[in-house]
Amino acid sequence: MAYPPAFEVSPGNSPVVLSIPHTGEYVPPNILERFTDQGRQRTDTDWHVHRIYSDLLPHAATVRALFHRFVIDANRHPDGKLLYSDRNESSLCPLYTFDGEPIYQAGDEPGEIEISSRIDQYHRPYHAQIQNALEGALQRHGIAILYDCHSIRSVIPRLFSGQLPDFNIGTNDGVSCSLSISDTVWKVCSDGDIYSVSLNGVFRGGWTTRHHGRPHTGIHAVQMELSQSTYMLEQPPWTIDEQKVRRLRGVLKTVLHSLEDAAESLVRK
Repeated sequence: MAYPPAFEVSPGNSPVVLSIPHTGEYVPPNILERFTDQGRQRTDTDWHVHRIYSDLLPHAATVRALFHRFVIDANRHPDGKLLYSDRNESSLCPLYTFDGEPIYQAGDEPGEIEISSRIDQYHRPYHAQIQNALEGALQRHGIAILYDCHSIRSVIPRLFSGQLPDFNIGTNDGVSCSLSISDTVWKVCSDGDIYSVSLNGVFRGGWTTRHHGRPHTGIHAVQMELSQSTYMLEQPPWTIDEQKVRRLRGVLKTVLHSLEDAAESLVRK
């Protein structure tokens, strides 16, 4: 059986590499037919994120997953280990939506063999492409910065209390990147007090950040979780708000270009 590609890659020559794991909407027919109505709605998609970042840093390599996170979550540990011990979170092959609704019809959930197959088909190749892009950036510049692009609804009681800040920066509590890099992102996002910002709060970075971010090797990683209230309607039909998008893209463009500057400064030290 022929399958669509698991990812798309845009090559680049910047020290900054973008990864976009959760905007893909593809679900193989043999999986989709086992979904509940709630699962078919794919409510937990990072809607429009690839469009938000499009051309903000045109010469940066970008790796984007095309499969939906309900097939397998590219930002979870392939061994199924949880990221957080203090709250609910979705699993490697999620069985429930963020709101706690079942994704699969009863008895049709994936077993260990199927999950292992999905890792081989989707998860592992996606991360191999990220690693290739990072190694290329490291070879060219002596440093590489992975910027992991995400978004989520601003209110999901099952996952976190209250309303999410607009910008949620995750660096695995400072382990995945240098302080100068996290400071760079924080300062740009906080400028003008337009948006609320959190560093290593509700989101401290998923498996992508924690796996690839190894500052001692010259590879840094930071996750950006945008509140979807900053750019779209947070319910079906998930319509984008063009006015909000223009303002948001201006800030994100500054973030990415500032990260390039930060990379050059770190290399010169």
